[in-house]
Amino acid sequence: MALVAAALTLAVSASAQAQDPRYGLVHGCYTLRASDGHELGPFRMQATDLGRYMLYGKAGNFLGPDGTMIDQPGPDADFAVDDPTPGVYTLTGSHGKLGDTWTFEPADGCAVFPEAELNATGTVAKGATPYAGVKGFIDAHMHMMGFEFLGGDLHCGRPWSPYGVTVALAGCPRTEAGSPVVEGFLMGDPSRPGADPVGWPTFNEWPRYNTLAHEQSYYRWLERAWMGGERIFVNLFVENHALCSLYPHRRNSCNEMDSVRLQAKDLRALERYIDAQEGGPGKGWFRIVSDPFQARRVINEGKLAVVPGIEVSNLFDCGLKNGVSDCTDADVDKRLDEVYNDLGVRDMELINKFDNGFGGVAGDAGTTGIVVNTGNFYETGKFWDMQTCQGPNEESDHEQMTLPGAARDVLVGDVLNKFLPGGTLPAYPAPPHCNTRGLSALGDHLVRDMIAKRMIVDPDHLDVISRKELLSIAEAARYSGVVSSHSWSTADAYPRIYKLGGFVTPYAGSSVSFANQWKALMAVRDKRFLRGIGWGADMNGFGAQGPPRGGSNPVQYPFKSWDGKVTFDRQVTGTRTFDINTMGVAHYGLYPDWVEDLRHVAGDQIVKDLSNGAEAYLEMWERAVGVTPRYVCKSRRLKFRRGGLGNVAFGVSAEDELRSAGQPLSRAGRSYGYCVKGGGSVRVTFDGRGMSNKISYRRGRRVLTQTRRAARAGRSASVRSLPR
Repeated sequence: MALVAAALTLAVSASAQAQDPRYGLVHGCYTLRASDGHELGPFRMQATDLGRYMLYGKAGNFLGPDGTMIDQPGPDADFAVDDPTPGVYTLTGSHGKLGDTWTFEPADGCAVFPEAELNATGTVAKGATPYAGVKGFIDAHMHMMGFEFLGGDLHCGRPWSPYGVTVALAGCPRTEAGSPVVEGFLMGDPSRPGADPVGWPTFNEWPRYNTLAHEQSYYRWLERAWMGGERIFVNLFVENHALCSLYPHRRNSCNEMDSVRLQAKDLRALERYIDAQEGGPGKGWFRIVSDPFQARRVINEGKLAVVPGIEVSNLFDCGLKNGVSDCTDADVDKRLDEVYNDLGVRDMELINKFDNGFGGVAGDAGTTGIVVNTGNFYETGKFWDMQTCQGPNEESDHEQMTLPGAARDVLVGDVLNKFLPGGTLPAYPAPPHCNTRGLSALGDHLVRDMIAKRMIVDPDHLDVISRKELLSIAEAARYSGVVSSHSWSTADAYPRIYKLGGFVTPYAGSSVSFANQWKALMAVRDKRFLRGIGWGADMNGFGAQGPPRGGSNPVQYPFKSWDGKVTFDRQVTGTRTFDINTMGVAHYGLYPDWVEDLRHVAGDQIVKDLSNGAEAYLEMWERAVGVTPRYVCKSRRLKFRRGGLGNVAFGVSAEDELRSAGQPLSRAGRSYGYCVKGGGSVRVTFDGRGMSNKISYRRGRRVLTQTRRAARAGRSASVRSLPR
């Protein structure tokens, strides 16, 4: 097991020292000396949260609350470390204060605290300025906090634990029948639920690309993906009240909004935990953001911008009972305010698996559809009302099977059937099938509310009728903030989304299927907007990942990241080595390998389009918050005035320049470049404080340049001629 890179450094960084000396202790090796002279240690300082540590001993044990060594990590090994006097510390554990005061003296010979390896060497690139254009990837559909959903006991493992990887990925040796059978059902092989529940350190059975009830997004795996080029990560809080209620083992509330609140709290806790590992508040590479301008600054700092979102079935507790929702417009307004203001949510789907008060669902197909449709009956009192579509075949929801109750019982299996209500599914007419529910008046109100708040609207999982109506609302508002995040829309929607200035991220899956989706989408994109694409992993949300591709031209290890900044070898966690050629995307840390596999499958262009994904998403979000699109060129009749050139202003920040002048065609270094109708260009340059202080206007061979100081003094713009 490799040592975390930061653990090799014993010295406290100057910035952490200035911030709070407690934070700089992280990963250091220290002997503790008491005020009476006796010593403890040496210990490796392993942060559990900001200002809290486990003290890891040389024998792989931990300092306990009474000063003796204990074998297991956990609350009894967790101490709050305070610094009441410079250089002198107190330790407060589960039994109160340990001793009096302690000094921490740098030492040698500490044990290495176990951790998943990155197997990546290099440095993540930063932007030239906080407002520069960005390069890198986006995952617009992830469920990193999904370990809490369905009551919290179906999922095995979690993306982090205060007490380290051996706790987070310990495995779940259960005896109850439900969990392994559900795992087998999700894997598509009910006869093989998984023989070895052990996780760390062997990982014999999981993670795999299709072990969907086990953790696949441990935070170090996400860190590896960030090092490989990921720059935006949309984390959708996920829950399903019906399936949670049907599963017999749980520790959390099944109310979907309770789960959303819990997962939002978890997301902030993970941000703090990563900060603690990196030396203090704000120092971590994982940053939760609330608008595109903050996201751009984070990415240009060389960090990962994390956007909170929601994907649930009973959004805002606005479900259905026998076709009626008890929510009002006022309820929706109040609950949307809560998730926006209190939870930081900026991205939402209206629906997930079941019909709700906002509209109808597209449904699942095949045997999964039988199970989920039964859940719809359990939740709403009705099965899906799927009728033969009146439009083209491709504009349809998922095809439904018609089976009597007995046949259904055999199909879903004896154990799952114990969790599902009985009854005969409806006899559906001939396919293609369309849910007749459509977008409700309440759904119409919610979409307009989201647009008013400049939120990102995701039409995935809606039935065809609802999605068409939603897009019509967005079109009437000329609203670009629409993202189809994981291939749960139909092909007719994608050109409409692109024409709005929206964004599409297909379901990741296999590299071959993703490459095919990329080709189809690039053929219908709107060329007025930046060419870029992302993916939707749907990991931890019962979405299988890409299996091993097989065939010729495999990924060769080591390989370089898309930008050449980082070198990757096979990822190692515990004693298990992961190779995408033989294991597929077994966990999130293999997404750099998956991108490399895409290059082998489809060439450099697909990687270039992925590397434009983060910028294309940010520009979509900028347009959603009111910034004029990049294709709107400036008038040729521009004159310099004291305040600037047309709507290109002097003395404003880059964000304010965007709001005034619109999106530039180029964002290079410290300047923005704009097009001019009929030819020519305008370039605004920012000073070291990030304020616009020079504007150049090219018309033909003439270039007029004005500075803010000269404009305020009333001097004319300087003129020069370009060579022929």
